[in-house]
Amino acid sequence: MIWNRTMECMSREDMRSYQSEKLHSMVERVYHNVPFYRDRMQQMHLSPEDIRSVDDLQKLPFTVKTDLRDNYPFGLFAVPQSQIIRLHASSGTTGKPTVVGYSRADIAVWAEVIARSLTAAGIGQNDVLQVAYGYGLFTGGLGVHYGAEKTGASVIPISSGNTRRQLQLMEDFGTTAIACTPSYALYLAESLQEFKIKRENIKLKVGIFGAEPWTENMRKAIEEKWGIIAIDIYGLSEIIGPGVGCECIHRCGMHIMEDHFIPEIIDPQTLEVLPPGSRGELVFTTVTKEGMPLIRYRTRDLTRIIDEPCACGRTTVRIEKCCGRSDDMLIIRGVNVFPSQIESVLLEMKETKPHYQLIVEREHNLDLVTLMVEVDEQFFSDEIKMLEALTAKIAHNVQSTLGISVKVKLAEPKSIERSEGKAKRVIDKRNIG
Repeated sequence: MIWNRTMECMSREDMRSYQSEKLHSMVERVYHNVPFYRDRMQQMHLSPEDIRSVDDLQKLPFTVKTDLRDNYPFGLFAVPQSQIIRLHASSGTTGKPTVVGYSRADIAVWAEVIARSLTAAGIGQNDVLQVAYGYGLFTGGLGVHYGAEKTGASVIPISSGNTRRQLQLMEDFGTTAIACTPSYALYLAESLQEFKIKRENIKLKVGIFGAEPWTENMRKAIEEKWGIIAIDIYGLSEIIGPGVGCECIHRCGMHIMEDHFIPEIIDPQTLEVLPPGSRGELVFTTVTKEGMPLIRYRTRDLTRIIDEPCACGRTTVRIEKCCGRSDDMLIIRGVNVFPSQIESVLLEMKETKPHYQLIVEREHNLDLVTLMVEVDEQFFSDEIKMLEALTAKIAHNVQSTLGISVKVKLAEPKSIERSEGKAKRVIDKRNIG
């Protein structure tokens, strides 16, 4: 099944022509409406007239996550605030969220690319889709929701958590498809026995999984435990949310919605565009977004573009499953976490040292985070209640800033191993590379 045959099966020549037209129009809009981009282009002696086709894309400046932070909250919007009908946000590197604004047309585009993604996964009007991504500022829940309604599927907007209820509604409502993180899909499967629900009473046939890294072995485990097809979906809040790319039922790479998002692969060190088929850092330019278009946004995800034909008939390029990142960001339970955020929290507290270690493990297919923190020696002579209060305070401050729960362990000064004077900040034991 193909949702939009005109756009998804367009010839490469026609796609390049379409992208070129949209690119020029978008560059002109941001030049006149976004001071940040106008200043960047003027510094490079560029005007909109210099950008006539996708071949000119490399002339344009890159955008990075810190640019969004520096222009917090609405400095990158290309339309008046009165035309922004939705705001979403993801965690930023300093505690401030990364804000994304959507116009009415942007919301329509988002629903369109999700509809294409779900259709590629074999989901349509005869399905009951349980959306177990989080609703709210996180883009997962509402993003999938609107696209699912566009396909005509029946949507269960259950959001994340409450495992017993998730399984009960799967059984009672006849859920045939689920959208959630892959780790939660495995956790749900392993909870069936605990809640005395029989797999044969659940009609689930397909899952759309994303928001965190996962391996082919994890896909195999999900498919074996549930007896379903597991589909990988790709997206990030800054570009639009989920739906930037998605696998079809052949599962040989995620089809990129190229009429809206132009992908490039660059060398993260030299920033040069790499030859076709090379593995490097994925960069996107959003050519149709109105609210907050981005030029050459560095995703930091490492992958490669596949341009060979796909058996499904779609002609859009695909990307391989991302194999890592070019920065120090972790994705924990679908939340972006930077070690610098932890440091920021600790530096604001008088009781702690800025020396810590983040240990990430996966138990029962859920991410568990332990934060070891060095504190002043005097605290170890205090009574247990004081230590417990400090532990709770650190955990609360991290939860408030990052949006994830951590288990805190207090450590004596200089007890955390250092290499060349620096502590090893992150130990990721999840084996998800």
